[in-house]
Amino acid sequence: MQISFSKYEDITVVHLVGDVDSSNYTDVIAKAQELFDDGVRNLLLDLTQVPYVSSAGLMALHTVARIYSGHSLQGKDGGRPIFRAINLKEDASAREHVKLLNPQPAVDQVLDVVGLKQFFEIFADLDTAVGSFA
Repeated sequence: MQISFSKYEDITVVHLVGDVDSSNYTDVIAKAQELFDDGVRNLLLDLTQVPYVSSAGLMALHTVARIYSGHSLQGKDGGRPIFRAINLKEDASAREHVKLLNPQPAVDQVLDVVGLKQFFEIFADLDTAVGSFA
């Protein structure tokens, strides 16, 4: 998988290319955390060139949402990262700050089956997606 970035005003677009799975999901999380630590608050994940997302990839999307909701991934003891279920009330701010662009049909179906389509705003074109952050 490859990860690249582009900026549109105060929105950072993360372009993912290739499958998002157990071999690379931590890269997605690490890049999102790095951007958040650098002050990025509006993130658009471009899934145009992602043909497959595994359960680990879904966890990466969930974790990115948690990061942009302002939740720390570190446990109280500073050990392993904490992963929790998405809470629509507690994590509502993530919906305003993390959005998905153009998931391919197989990825869209998986997002629907696991309920993430109800959580993330999903857009088919870049201009509409960028405009939605206003």
